Amino acid sequence: MDFMGIAGLSTSLKLSQTQSDVGVAMLSKAMDTNEAIGQGVVEMLNAAPRASLDPNVGNNFNAAV
Repeated sequence: MDFMGIAGLSTSLKLSQTQSDVGVAMLSKAMDTNEAIGQGVVEMLNAAPRASLDPNVGNNFNAAV
């Protein structure tokens, strides 16, 4: 194998590794973002009122056809 073939192979492998590293970094950032969004949703659900003060509200549904 000549030196140009070895150099080309080395460059190709380095480019592949760099692309892989970038992909992993982007996935990690996306996972962190989704975790933060999930925590926000949980906080919103915990802050929501649990039940109506009037126990009769929401028991009946009136529909006309």
